[in-house]
Amino acid sequence: MATRLPSPPRVGMVSLGCPKNLVDSERILTQLRADGYQMSPDYAGADVVLVNTCGFLDSAKEESLEAIGEAIAENGRVIVTGCMGKEADVIRARFPNVLAITGAHEYEQVVEAVHEAAPANLSPYIDLIPDAGLKLTPRHYSYLKISEGCNHRCSFCIIPSLRGDLVSRRPDAILREAEKLVAAGTRELLVISQDTSAYGLDLRHASYPLKGGGDVRAHMTDLARELGRIAPWVRLHYVYPYPHVDQVIPLMAEGLVLPYLDIPFQHAAPNVLRAMKRPANDAKVLARLRGWREICPDIAIRSTFVVGFPGETEADFEYLLEWLDEAQLDRVGAFRFEPVEGASANALPNPVPEEVKEERYARIMAKTAAISAAKLQAKIGRSFDVIIDAVGDEGATGRSYADAPEIDGEVHLRDAGHLNEGDIVRVTIEDADEHDLFGVPVTN
Repeated sequence: MATRLPSPPRVGMVSLGCPKNLVDSERILTQLRADGYQMSPDYAGADVVLVNTCGFLDSAKEESLEAIGEAIAENGRVIVTGCMGKEADVIRARFPNVLAITGAHEYEQVVEAVHEAAPANLSPYIDLIPDAGLKLTPRHYSYLKISEGCNHRCSFCIIPSLRGDLVSRRPDAILREAEKLVAAGTRELLVISQDTSAYGLDLRHASYPLKGGGDVRAHMTDLARELGRIAPWVRLHYVYPYPHVDQVIPLMAEGLVLPYLDIPFQHAAPNVLRAMKRPANDAKVLARLRGWREICPDIAIRSTFVVGFPGETEADFEYLLEWLDEAQLDRVGAFRFEPVEGASANALPNPVPEEVKEERYARIMAKTAAISAAKLQAKIGRSFDVIIDAVGDEGATGRSYADAPEIDGEVHLRDAGHLNEGDIVRVTIEDADEHDLFGVPVTN
């Protein structure tokens, strides 16, 4: 008589916030799958639901609380983790029936809570896991977290209180993970951390042995070079413009790393940058941007800016708009300043009225949209490599080197129904709008 295997418990997950949270969610699910759990795509089929929260802004906290409430209403058995886990009393006051609450990147505590809430029945017949782990992103691209925490103390940010100071992973461990991801089908590695430029500082930039011989230094430049030898595409996010970032630009010109930098400038006016407790030498930044473009003319720079920061005057905002005219950034996101509980910026004088924030937000978005449209128009007639994200009957959608998934633009292709997700193909650009490109695959 055949042995009837027990049904493994099923776990549902809601993952909110930034890509760093997404990586945390993938790690948690990977460990749970190794421990004998299955994943549920809905509340009804789950024995327990995990909500990985974001706690950066008050609006993000409210979204997290709403997600917790929805999970409790639909399922009833909920475990909360992530950045908002630091505010367990707030969560308990609103949802006293939550099973457990843990903080950001507390993987072991989350897994233990799931074990207690829904014990697993391990079986050698069914408990298999892919070498690269479970992923919440498509098979062809993966986020690769290289460090946790941040040593900066920006006045508007509470990341250090949520995630602590900088803790870098060993470079050899990062490279092993990258190799597994590529072996499992990843074509694009998206390098993330709170401060990618500071990687290895806490390790004193020590060198570590590689399995194939030689060694690698715990430094942004060395890590980028080694990753470029592993994956077809390597994209760098959350890079502060420290002087040693200049050393990465030649790697982009050589094709080892995508010519793309995600740099959170936040503002340009010196007075505002000082109030934010960020570097205020904007003139030097502009000179370095020019230098980078001399080495790698096609480099794409994306950034984010905060408008309506306490004390921001109309002159400060006009300074920012003029700076953007000169900087000619490829991709820009903007946010209205929002007080965050625990941030020192909340106590700054001269808050900007909400209606002024809205007016400035509209102006900066119009400015950056015009810059983006002009830069995209200049690409018409040129050819670029594009990674394919989705394929339809006749067309396909992908991204160029200048487009990170979900935050930048897309490349829409005609006559591309024969392609597959994850293909990297040469494309001729035929048209453009403010955000996206339109083209056709190059025929060999």
